[in-house]
Amino acid sequence: MVLGLLLARAGIDVTVLEKHGDFLRDFRGDTVHPSTLQLLDELGLGERFAALPQNHLHRIAFPIDADTEIPFANFDRLKVRHPYVAMVPQWDLLNLLAEAGREEPAYTLRMRAEVTSLLKEDGRVAGVRLADGEEIRADLTVACDGRWSLARQQADLKPKEFSVPIDVWWFSLPREPGDDLTALMPRTGNRQMAVIIPREGHLQLAFLLEKGTDTQLRARGIEAFRRDIAELIPPVAGRVDQLSSMDDVKHLDVRLNRLKRWHVDGLLCIGDAAHAMSPVGGVGINLAIQDAVAAATLLAEPLKRGRVRPSDLARVRRRRLLPTILVQLLQRAMHRALLGPIVQGRRSGPPKPVLALMRNFPPASFVPAYLVGVGFRPEHAPPFARRQPSPSRRS
Repeated sequence: MVLGLLLARAGIDVTVLEKHGDFLRDFRGDTVHPSTLQLLDELGLGERFAALPQNHLHRIAFPIDADTEIPFANFDRLKVRHPYVAMVPQWDLLNLLAEAGREEPAYTLRMRAEVTSLLKEDGRVAGVRLADGEEIRADLTVACDGRWSLARQQADLKPKEFSVPIDVWWFSLPREPGDDLTALMPRTGNRQMAVIIPREGHLQLAFLLEKGTDTQLRARGIEAFRRDIAELIPPVAGRVDQLSSMDDVKHLDVRLNRLKRWHVDGLLCIGDAAHAMSPVGGVGINLAIQDAVAAATLLAEPLKRGRVRPSDLARVRRRRLLPTILVQLLQRAMHRALLGPIVQGRRSGPPKPVLALMRNFPPASFVPAYLVGVGFRPEHAPPFARRQPSPSRRS
């Protein structure tokens, strides 16, 4: 959606294909990071975004007891325009981008348009075929179809997989007046970990266990799951009855991988199609958006000329490879040092030296805040895509 909007603002005819009829999907990446908020301002969409229902996370903190917490990442320390992570339902952000796209004559969004195969001619990808048999031809096809990318598979691009010790189970509970809406609060204990993510109208919870245990978790049933949550997070114990069955608990098979090559002639992979990220830090959506901005910046001129060469596509990977590798290295380090030991029963919480550092030297919380909120190479809107702020519009 971001790439389509930017290229359309460069005057390039773009068709964005979405296989569903709407964007309403639970438990997608709903974090909008400071660098993405800056991008929305540059695109003239900041005021419209600010009108969306949202709450702002200012810190990630480990609770020590009922009255004490140790900040791990303090976004208030960032010297940026928006020193927080905005929590916004992803469908609201996508609808905003769709609305902005429809204002561009070169932009087309087609819903209920499921791609079933790539079109190949003379050794290059020439477009896609839809489920109804329609063929759409293009000078460039961009695969933004996620960690199970069909386009990537049909182009015979195989990612390198990295081992992951955890899986995640997502669910929601009602919010109550005393809930803190400004912080992420991880809870640990008994080979389990949970992260409470405050939302505008509810609490979203991520429950972490050792990878490969979904069958056992579901076999124990909803009563055992409620007990686990009540023991791990006492403040929500009175709300766990809102989980009616294990159908309310959605399993995420966590993957961490990366393509060695992100393209073939006529096709480029970005986002999760190029590099699936762990949910650690919630940075996957941020990296995907930065991929899109880099792709638009580097490919607008070749697309205007009507011929995008493989060497042009390779430039996108070269620009985005280092930040992708560095983020994945950090996530793998977090898996080894924090999450793995907890879910495998080797430790009950964060490493004591880390807690001691954050307790005794609070300014250290700037570093993880910067890595999560801004990243190693934030991308900015190219001049052709920038607009003055436009007011909020309601349909």
